[in-house]
Amino acid sequence: MKTWQKVLLSFLVTLSIGGVYLFSVWKHRQDPGILGRDDTKDQKLSSDDLAVVRMFFPAHFEDTLKLQGTSVWMKNGYTMAYYPYAGRQVIFAKLAGVIPSAQRLDVKTIVKSAVPASVDDGMSHGSRQVFAVFALPGSAGLYATPIGAIQDSEESYYCDLLFYYDDPHTIYDNWSKDAWAAIDAHQVKPGMSELQTRMAIGQNIHADGSSQGNRTVTYNQAGKHWTITYDNNRATAIRSE
Repeated sequence: MKTWQKVLLSFLVTLSIGGVYLFSVWKHRQDPGILGRDDTKDQKLSSDDLAVVRMFFPAHFEDTLKLQGTSVWMKNGYTMAYYPYAGRQVIFAKLAGVIPSAQRLDVKTIVKSAVPASVDDGMSHGSRQVFAVFALPGSAGLYATPIGAIQDSEESYYCDLLFYYDDPHTIYDNWSKDAWAAIDAHQVKPGMSELQTRMAIGQNIHADGSSQGNRTVTYNQAGKHWTITYDNNRATAIRSE
């Protein structure tokens, strides 16, 4: 084969490969498939989805000290035990109760304490638990609730699951006055969403399905039980006992 024939053949092969590549790119752009499709235009985000809920991911005891001198609001309502705090001691023998949803806590200090084996506060004891010591608005006493545990070199903290770091009234300022009135009274009214209901009566729940907003959920609100059915994320049937 002559030199010019070899060059021409090489050129034709290269041109053919390039053509196939360009065609495949064009075809992909016409029908990019699952990975390439932009389905976000079909997704409708609610105002609740767009609300900014701050977190700070504490990993060490020193990180939790940032809470001292701040106010937090209980996110995990009616699940977290709290105890009187006096003489720099957590008084485990006198359980004060469980903290209501959206309750403001004015954090005074963060402390470590060994926990008696007989105490069940819903959190691993480790060798020591870490407590937020707080005051309740209008109350003179101090109280403590666990926020994490330490075992040897291992530390676990749950602050972001337990607390809002901003007043939820401002986080969810799109909610109606009627909804907030019910929440502040720790009641549930027809039309409330699951999130609004949790804000009112807590996270101690059992659901009959995983499709949030379309299921029946039972709540234990510190001994008061609610059974609520949701349709399209609106409470349609409410029973309490």
